[in-house]
Amino acid sequence: MTAEAQRRRAFWQILLIAAGLLVLTVISAGSVYLVNKAREDSKWVVHTIEVENQINALLLEVRRAESSARGFLLTQGPDFQSDHEKAVAAIIPALAKLTRQIGDDPAQRDSIEKLSAAIETRLDQFSREMDFVKQGQPDKAAALIREAAAGNTTTTISNQANAMIREEERLFRIRTANSDRSQTLAASMTGIGSGLVVLLALVSTWLVRRSARARDEAEARLRDANVNLETIVDERTADLREANDEIQRFAYIVSHDLRSPLVNIMGFTSELEELGGDIFRRISSLAHVPADGPPLAPGSSGEIALEGPDKQLSTDFSEALDFIKSSIAKMDRLISAILNLTREGRREFQPEKIDIREFVEAIVSTLAHQAVEAQAEIHVGSLPNIVSDRLALEQIFSNLIDNAIKYLKSGVPGEIRIRGRTKLGYAIFEISDNGRGIDPKDHQRIFDLFRRAGTQDKPGQGIGLAHVRALVRRLGGTMSVSSELNTGSTFTITLPVAWNASNRNVDR
Repeated sequence: MTAEAQRRRAFWQILLIAAGLLVLTVISAGSVYLVNKAREDSKWVVHTIEVENQINALLLEVRRAESSARGFLLTQGPDFQSDHEKAVAAIIPALAKLTRQIGDDPAQRDSIEKLSAAIETRLDQFSREMDFVKQGQPDKAAALIREAAAGNTTTTISNQANAMIREEERLFRIRTANSDRSQTLAASMTGIGSGLVVLLALVSTWLVRRSARARDEAEARLRDANVNLETIVDERTADLREANDEIQRFAYIVSHDLRSPLVNIMGFTSELEELGGDIFRRISSLAHVPADGPPLAPGSSGEIALEGPDKQLSTDFSEALDFIKSSIAKMDRLISAILNLTREGRREFQPEKIDIREFVEAIVSTLAHQAVEAQAEIHVGSLPNIVSDRLALEQIFSNLIDNAIKYLKSGVPGEIRIRGRTKLGYAIFEISDNGRGIDPKDHQRIFDLFRRAGTQDKPGQGIGLAHVRALVRRLGGTMSVSSELNTGSTFTITLPVAWNASNRNVDR
C-alpha cells in the first residue's frame, strides 16, 4: 500500500469516527431532550387527571354531607351524624388540595374562588341545620334546607365543579396530544439514530476488514523481509559503531587541528591591536602638526587625542578587535568542549558498586559554596545503590545539581531535592528544584548540543545536558525532564541497578 493510499485510508477512518461521534452526540442530545419533554408532557397529563379526580372527590364529599345531613334530619340516627361529620371534615382539606393543584391555571383559579365561596356558604348551612336538629327543632332545619335549595348553593357548587372538570378535560386533550407528539418524535429520533448507527457500523466493519486484510498482507511482507533480520541488524550495528568511531576520530582531529589556526588568529589579532595603536597615534600626531610647521618626531612624548572621524574610526577599530577576541575565546571554549566530549566517548567505562547516597553527598559538599551564595538548601533523600561507572555518574549528578543551583529564581530561597527508588531492576533518580523552570516547548531543545533555552544570563556553552544524556544512554538508561515556567524543574534519570557486562562501552 502506498503512502498516499495509507493517508487516504486514515483520513476516511478519522472522518468515519468523527461522523459516528457526531451522530451519537446528536442522537443522545436529541433523545435526552425529547425523553425529558415527553416525561414533562406525561406529567401534565397525569396532573390533569389528578385535578379532575380531586374535583370529583370534593363533589363526592359534598354530596355525602348533603345526604347524611338529610338522613340525620329524617331519622336522627347517630350513624348519619357521624357520616356527616366525617364528610364535612374531609371537604376543607380536599378543597385546599384542589386549590394547590390548579395554581398553574388562571382560569381555574377564578373558578376555585367561586367554588370555595359556595362551599363555605353550604358548610355554614350544614352547621346550622345540624344544630337545629340537635336542639329538637326539625322544622327550622327543614326550612333552612328549603332556603339553601332556593338559593341554589348546591347547584352553584355542582355547576362550578362541572365547569372545572370541562376545563381539565380540555387541558387533558391538549396535553395528551403534546405527550403523544413528544413520544412519537422520541421514537423517530431513536429509529433514525439506530439506522445511522447501524449504517456506520456496517461501513466501519467493511473498513476494519479491509484494514485487517491490508495488515495481514503487510505482516506477510514483514515476515518475508525479516527472515535475515538479525544478520542485517548485526551488520548495520557494526557499520554504525564503525561510523560512530569514525565520527569521534574525525571530531577529535578537526577540533585538534582547529587549534593551530585559532592560535595564529589570536597571535595576529594581538599584533593587529598593537599595530592599530601605532597607526592611530601616528594619525593623531599628523592631525595636530601646524600647516607650516615640521611633523612631530616619532616617539615624541605626550599623547594627542583623536578628534572627529579619526576618533570614530579608532573606536570602531577597537570594537571590531574586541568582537574578534570574544569570538575567538568562544570558539576556543567550544573546541575544548568538543575535545572533552570525544575523549569521554572513547573512554571505557569501569562498573563498580557505588553507595549513591554517600556519593551524592560528596558532590553536594563540593558545591556547598555555590549553594550558600544562591541561598539554596540541598536535601538528599533515600537513594538506592547501583553498579555503574563512577566517573560517568559523577559528571551526571554534578552537572544536574550545578544547573539546579545556577538556574534558581533570584530573591527566592532555593530548595533542591535529590531522591531515588527502584523499579523492575532499574534505579530511578529525581533531581528537582523550585527554580525558574523550562518552557515545555524547549524540553527537547535543552538536550541538543550547543543549544540553550530561556534567558541567557548564565555562563555556559550548551553542552552539559547533551553530555549528560549521552552518558546516561551509554550506561543503559534514559533521561527526561518535567517542568513549567516559574514552577521549577524535575530531571528524572533511569539507570540499571546492575550494569550488565554486555552493555559495557557500547553507545546506546
